[in-house]
Amino acid sequence: MPESKEKAKKDAYHRSLAAYEQAMKAFRKGDCDKASELFKDFLKKHTSEKEFTDRAKMYLSMCEDREKKDTVPLKTSDDYYQFAVYRLNQGEYEQALNLLEKAKEKAPKEGRVLYLKAITYCLMGEEDSCLDNLKEAIHKDKFFRILARNESDFESLWENKKFKLITRVA
Repeated sequence: MPESKEKAKKDAYHRSLAAYEQAMKAFRKGDCDKASELFKDFLKKHTSEKEFTDRAKMYLSMCEDREKKDTVPLKTSDDYYQFAVYRLNQGEYEQALNLLEKAKEKAPKEGRVLYLKAITYCLMGEEDSCLDNLKEAIHKDKFFRILARNESDFESLWENKKFKLITRVA
């Protein structure tokens, strides 16, 4: 094979590798919208690299499956609450808080929504918002006082004076 064709083949391979790596970065970060877009673009431009196209198709399929799961119809407070738990477990705190706000709108008297908001804020390192929501949750249902004292997500606050005051035995 002439040297120029060999160089062109290597350059094409490196471009496809770089494009694939960009898509994988977005995928690893959990940004399936961007990853899907990058994988689709990759599949249009780099059809000759079978090694990567098969993998790109697989990851694109995974992104599409996840997007389908994320479009769950939410109607009730419980729907929003449960999906917020899912988002929280995925480390998607902002999305969890948005869902919890909607759950709270649908059922403003439920303390469990406020309690989960407190946990979310605690995991985000937002101590004041955490304690405000925890205080309100305990006001709605004293049971959350006991839960909070034993909740490992609140461990960073166990020695906090305001936390101790909010969760004191009545």
